[in-house]
Amino acid sequence: MTDTLPYYVEVSNAQRYYEGQYICGDVFLSKRLKTQNRILSVLSDGMGHGVKANVLATLTAHMSLNFAEEHRDASTIAQIIMDTLPICSERHTSYATFTIVDIANGKVSILEYDNPTCLIMRGGNIYEPEWQQVQLENVDHEGRSRTLHTCEFVPMKEDRIIYISDGVTQSGMGSDKWPFGWQRENYVEYVRKSVLNDRYIPAGKLAQRVVDMAHTNDNFDSKDDTSCGVIYFRDARQLIIATGPPVDEKSDKDYVERVMNFNGKKILCGATTSEIFSRELNREITDNYDESVKGLPPCSSMEGVDLITEGVLTLSKVETILNKITSTNSPLGNSPADKIVALLMDSDRIKFLVGTKINQDHHDATMPVVIEIRRTLIMRIASILENKFIKEVEIEFI
Repeated sequence: MTDTLPYYVEVSNAQRYYEGQYICGDVFLSKRLKTQNRILSVLSDGMGHGVKANVLATLTAHMSLNFAEEHRDASTIAQIIMDTLPICSERHTSYATFTIVDIANGKVSILEYDNPTCLIMRGGNIYEPEWQQVQLENVDHEGRSRTLHTCEFVPMKEDRIIYISDGVTQSGMGSDKWPFGWQRENYVEYVRKSVLNDRYIPAGKLAQRVVDMAHTNDNFDSKDDTSCGVIYFRDARQLIIATGPPVDEKSDKDYVERVMNFNGKKILCGATTSEIFSRELNREITDNYDESVKGLPPCSSMEGVDLITEGVLTLSKVETILNKITSTNSPLGNSPADKIVALLMDSDRIKFLVGTKINQDHHDATMPVVIEIRRTLIMRIASILENKFIKEVEIEFI
C-alpha cells in the first residue's frame, strides 16, 4: 500500500510450464519499496522455453525492476533494456518481452514491450486507459519491434490489473474450438465473467483461474509457458500473531487486550502464550488431538481466537514452508504450520506481537538444532513475507 492510496495493493501470480519442462521461461519479479511507498512488478517472457528462456527472462526482469526503481522514464528504461538484450540470429527478434507495473504517488504506470496488452478491470467493467507509444531509437535489427506502449492512471478501489504472457492468448491454437488460439477477446470475457461471479476474488485465485483455463484450452498439454499476474486494489485483510510471554508479567493483561481488540484474525503460538490468554480471559482451551500431525504438537482452540499452536517448533516449520512455496495460492497441507501459512497467505497486513521473556526449555542442548530464539525466527519469517510475498509486516517486541 502507498500513503496516498486508501486501500491495500495485493500482488500475486500463477504459472504453468511448457509440457515436459521443469523450469519456466516466464519470470515474475515484484518488490515493495517501503521508503518510497511504492510497488514494482515485472513479467518477462523469454523466447522459447526451458533453461535458455528462463535465463533470458530472468535477465530482462531484473534489468526492468532495477531501472524502474531508479525512476528512469519509460523511453530510457526501454532503450537500455533493448540495447542490452541479445538478438536471435535466426528470427531477428528480441530474446525476451516484458511488462513493468509501477505503483507510486497514488498512480499506476505501465510499460509494455511485446507482451499481450494489460487488462484493467474497474469492478466488473473493462477500463481503457489512454495508451501512448514509445518509439525507440537506434534499433536497426530487421524484424525487431521498435515500439513500446505505456499508460498512466489513478487506480480506484476494486480495480484489477491483469498481465499475461502470450501462452494465455495463444492457448488452444490448432484445436477445433480455438483454431487461432483463445485470443484476447475470449480471455478478456473469461476474466470479466470470473469477476462478476466472484466480486471479491483474490488476486492469486483469479490468476490461477486464467492459467488453468489456458491449460484446459490446450487439452491439458501446455504448448507454451503460461503466466498470469494480478494486482488488486482493495480493503486490507489483517492478522495478528502473538507468541511468547511478555518480559514483565505485569504486562500480561495489556498483552491480551491488545490482541483481542485487534481488528482482524488472531493466532496464538506457544503453550505459555495461550495459558496467559486463557487465564486473563477466563476461557478454556480445547486440544484437538484428532488433528495431530507427525512432528508437531496439535492445534488447540479457544473462543475469540482463530488458531492456537505450539510455539518455536511450529514457527520454525512455518519458515520452511514459506521458503518452499512459490505463490500465495500454492497448495498447503493440514499441519499446524500449514494452517498458519494459509492464514498468512490470506492476509495483507500482518502484525507480530513477540514476548521477550526467555523460555529456558529452548536452551536445552538436547533440543533440535532447528529451534531458534523466537526473536530471530520471527524476523526471518517477516523478511520472507515482505520480500517474497509483498506483505506489509510489523513486529513489536514486548
